Amino acid sequence: MPFVVGLTGGIGSGKSTVASCFQEHGAVVVDADEIARTLTSLGSPELLVLQENFGADILDSSGNLNRALLAERAFATEVNTAKLNEIMHSKIRERAQELIAQIPADRIVVYDMPLLVETKSQDLCDFIVVIDTSVENQIARLVDLRGLNESDVMNRIKRQTSRTARLDAADLVIPNDGTRAELIERCDSAWKRIIEQAAQGRTRSLSP
Repeated sequence: MPFVVGLTGGIGSGKSTVASCFQEHGAVVVDADEIARTLTSLGSPELLVLQENFGADILDSSGNLNRALLAERAFATEVNTAKLNEIMHSKIRERAQELIAQIPADRIVVYDMPLLVETKSQDLCDFIVVIDTSVENQIARLVDLRGLNESDVMNRIKRQTSRTARLDAADLVIPNDGTRAELIERCDSAWKRIIEQAAQGRTRSLSP
């Protein structure tokens, strides 16, 4: 099996930037959000289950998932968030394991998983990298860059695990309260650490 780096962080923390940086260094990225998009493609069984639980109108006129509307409903309450996780995350985990198993053993895989800690998926990984930023920065980035309203952002942050829990799970923390250039520089340094760790061997055993 390849060496697997779990990459996580709160919404708006900068995971996509770091994942791209690692990819440029040669990592194979397995993206949990992309897996979720594939699982909920037009006509999929998961799409039907989501409709049954969150309303028929979460599909647009073409039958595709309105992800913004689903997110609005799923993150409105703890019960709804748990329901979404129950529907999706075992399937995401299963597909991630399948993809990782197909990657050559001499490669480094980055499993980009926003809910790595929440879904207790650390056991899929040999090394955990957490992108850490303040709540204030999360709000500013999501409001300014994605056009979300502040109350929606706060709902999403509340439904994710605490900053402390993510930091406790980390083997390596990359702070991201500065500029993009600073984040890239820290990413480059982190990659050197990952290479060293991969050479030393795994810190965890992958689940079957």
